[in-house]
Amino acid sequence: MRCRLSHRWLRGAAGGLAAAAIVVPLAACSSSPASATSTKLLGTTKQQQCTSVSDVLSDGPDPGADPVGYAEAQVRPLRQLKLADPPLSQAVKTLAAAYETYATSSGSADAAAKQRVSRAEDAVNTICPGAAN
Repeated sequence: MRCRLSHRWLRGAAGGLAAAAIVVPLAACSSSPASATSTKLLGTTKQQQCTSVSDVLSDGPDPGADPVGYAEAQVRPLRQLKLADPPLSQAVKTLAAAYETYATSSGSADAAAKQRVSRAEDAVNTICPGAAN
């Protein structure tokens, strides 16, 4: 009887070890795709935020025909954006402030305000290429 229990135990233990040998590599394999998925989601989130910024900036008056009106129309929507990416959030806040300064100054006659807008647009475009065109 004792040998039978030992054989059963050994068979059970061997089966358990075999199962563990299968589970461990499977667990290791599943960690890579999860990491890749997390990275992909982070990239997608940033892309969605860039799309939101671009959508806001594409709405409103034609910047070529009415630069002051365009700048004025962008301030509030830009400030209302909820952006999780800190550098993008800061660049958008800076752009909103530059647009506000430009709209409240004498517009295109104020070279310093125009330069601030240009630098702020460049900063947004560095993070989200083409968003502030």
